[in-house]
Amino acid sequence: MSRDRDNDLPREEEWELTGDELTGDESEDDERDARDEPPRRAKRPTAGPAVPSGWRTTRRGSKTRKRVRRQAKVHEKREKISEAAGRAGRAVQDASYLAGVTLVGLVVVVLAFVLVFTGINSVARWNAERRAQRESSPEALLEKAKENLLFIAVENGSATGFLAVRVDPEQKMIYGIAIPDAAFIEVPGQGFERIGDSYQAGPDVSLAAATNFFTVPFNTYVEITPEAYQTALTSQSMVGIMNETSVSNLGTEEKERWIAALDAAPSDGVALVPMPVKPITLGAQTYFEPQRAEVSDLVEQWWGVSISDTDNATRAIIYNGSGTPGVAGRAAQQLIRNGVRVVDTKNADRFDYTKTQVIVQNGDGALGEEIKRVLGAGVVTVQPADQKVADVIVIIGKDYKPPAGATE
Repeated sequence: MSRDRDNDLPREEEWELTGDELTGDESEDDERDARDEPPRRAKRPTAGPAVPSGWRTTRRGSKTRKRVRRQAKVHEKREKISEAAGRAGRAVQDASYLAGVTLVGLVVVVLAFVLVFTGINSVARWNAERRAQRESSPEALLEKAKENLLFIAVENGSATGFLAVRVDPEQKMIYGIAIPDAAFIEVPGQGFERIGDSYQAGPDVSLAAATNFFTVPFNTYVEITPEAYQTALTSQSMVGIMNETSVSNLGTEEKERWIAALDAAPSDGVALVPMPVKPITLGAQTYFEPQRAEVSDLVEQWWGVSISDTDNATRAIIYNGSGTPGVAGRAAQQLIRNGVRVVDTKNADRFDYTKTQVIVQNGDGALGEEIKRVLGAGVVTVQPADQKVADVIVIIGKDYKPPAGATE
């Protein structure tokens, strides 16, 4: 239907008639009637059909209304967008606030966890250090040494094998590691040598070498025949082995205690194993390199000494600076019996040191003072160094006096 139909409607002004537009007889009749009758207002012609409500009356009005409606719709859309943006902004603010609160809470929890963990770790480390100090005290080492005995197979004045033994009398168990005489280890006073050569300097040096290598204390030894040594390994029994003893530093009471413990262990309670080694040929000599990892497993299982405990032991290098032969080895024996691990012994750069020098390179002055106490001489100096071989360097001077009965 065409919108121009609006123009077909009669306009209001076209229907209005004025007095000037009335002419002819009609005018005269009206004048006559006006004299005879009271004046009446002229009737208007009957109006055309009513314009529907809300229907546009002009083309200009229609365009204006459209523009107004469009502007209203645009305004409405902008209001909705603005309202949506406001809701989104408030949601973002709420989310940001919640995320901030959550983050702060997490930070607080993490900090609390770190503080608790650090406190627990510090307490555990402190307890471990205290335990290590107690276990490395002379009294504790002496008590542990009562369970250990070193059997040395001797023939014609030479050592042919070593058997490091631990006895558990309560469980009636015997544990032992057989060390070949050609095992290449650190021998106090001699450097890295065959352990068999340690016996040439005396059984005490062999004890120090075994203690230093296993990091468990051996203070007593028994010399036996090579045949008794081989029989014990083959039969996995130590019954009657003390009857083959020729030389020992055991007292009478200790010897009887050991005989009773060895004879009481059943055959299934004895475990004697060869030391895990790797053969190395140097010229005409054959050496055996101990496999440290496998040995450490055995020591941890049978003596309860873990690798970490071994790593925590104080490591020392001993130098002979006095010129007295064998003095470094005797000092090493003293330190080893007191829980120090000697990693090397050698001559100093000169032999005119009047005072023993205790140089702490990894640790504090208290460590040096303990070394000084054991040796009975020394001047402590703390000189931190970037090396992981030894914790303390000891240069033996002329003021050092070996204990009575020490083996040269």
